[in-house]
Amino acid sequence: MSASSSSPLPLSAAQQQAIDELMRASPVVDELGELFAHAGHELALVGGSVRDALLGRLGNDLDFATSARPDEVLRITKGWRDTQWETGIAFGTVGLLKNGLHLEITTYRFETYEAGSRKPEVTYGDSLDEDLRRRDFAVNAMAVSVPDNAFHDPFGGAADLRARTLRTPGRPEDSFSDDPLRMMRAARFAAQLGFDVDHGVSAAMSTMADRILKISAERVRDELSKLMLSPDPRRGLALLVDTGLADRVLPELPKLRLETDEHFRHKDVYEHTLTVVEKAMALEEGGPDLVLRLAALLHDIGKPATRRKEPGGRVSFHHHEVVGAKMAKARLTALKYPKDVASDVARLVELHLRFHGYGAGEWTDSAVRRYVRDAGPLLERLHSLTRSDCTTRNKRRAAALSGAYDELEHRIEILREQEAVDALRPELDGFEIGEVLGIPPSPDLGRAYRFLLELRLDEGPIGKEAATAALREWAAEHGVGLDGNAG
Repeated sequence: MSASSSSPLPLSAAQQQAIDELMRASPVVDELGELFAHAGHELALVGGSVRDALLGRLGNDLDFATSARPDEVLRITKGWRDTQWETGIAFGTVGLLKNGLHLEITTYRFETYEAGSRKPEVTYGDSLDEDLRRRDFAVNAMAVSVPDNAFHDPFGGAADLRARTLRTPGRPEDSFSDDPLRMMRAARFAAQLGFDVDHGVSAAMSTMADRILKISAERVRDELSKLMLSPDPRRGLALLVDTGLADRVLPELPKLRLETDEHFRHKDVYEHTLTVVEKAMALEEGGPDLVLRLAALLHDIGKPATRRKEPGGRVSFHHHEVVGAKMAKARLTALKYPKDVASDVARLVELHLRFHGYGAGEWTDSAVRRYVRDAGPLLERLHSLTRSDCTTRNKRRAAALSGAYDELEHRIEILREQEAVDALRPELDGFEIGEVLGIPPSPDLGRAYRFLLELRLDEGPIGKEAATAALREWAAEHGVGLDGNAG
């Protein structure tokens, strides 16, 4: 493979091997390159595909840039591709599937935002170097043209990879003016790759933070989710907070950096929050869990609104979990997260202190049942969040809390063996309640159902005969079904 003269530094032997391996592992790439060459068009692997190959992280998603327009891409690949999708065609991108590889082919282009618009305007370009110049960061502005396999690195992306630095191809102010979402991407790539952000980039992010308000909530949400699902979200979140971007897209997070003084003491809630996110990640099973990580991030956002000074210099945050749950749901809704994600995160925030509410005393069976019932399908996540919320440096207290939660989980398992604690229902269903009381579906029947459910939570399984007797007694006390029709 040859390196173009625009590359300021040669590839290391390992990086050269990675690119060569990418080409050998993907005969599809050579085939596609030949198709475009025969049609008189340029084609090059670009962006994340080249970056990841140099980092030794080959994947099944390959990105290409081409001189061909989208309709020409469809014509050139007709009969060769396995399938296609055109959801991005308005922005110059055609998606293809070939031999299990996902290929995205985008016409040379650049995007700009007009004043007051949240949608980018796409302008097609004429050269690979111009296309690379308009990309977000130098590490994403490298290319391997095919079928000649020439390496293009006009902005020093390979050197930045070695230095583990994020830098824009040109002035960061120009890059962020073209697409303000790139400021969010800087934080996301810092979290994904473990890279530092060039000082000029972070300075421009601080100066231009207001520009992020031009971007649609959906695009901001997608970048935040990728950041949260990365190996090191703390790095990206800290960058958002330090540059002021978080003030615009997630203002609840920087507000956790509460001022401290000798009379208004409390632990650093912001640092505690980032630590909780990391601890929750360590407890994940089966891969990154967005709901758990968002709950860890937002679990204490109700504290600033509920902070009160108590006698003796203490600080309290009474009911911050209830306030925080409402705030979390509102923020995630504003960011256009799906309703189930917003609801699940809010529920975890609301329940994250429930364990501490029982104190160090013995849990009754009723309390355990209610804990399981209230958590529902979120129980395992609640376990992880509650355990992660213990960040005390007092080893004795940490061990005591961990032991107490071990005991709670043990109690839950015992009840699971004894009864259907994960699917608690009354001993009688709605039809049977109606027959016993002689009433049709109605608010009274709903009240009776809730009574039996509470009885089940308090007493455990008592059998239908005892439940029927209790139901009749309750109905007599509350004047339900006593019109002569009660059974």
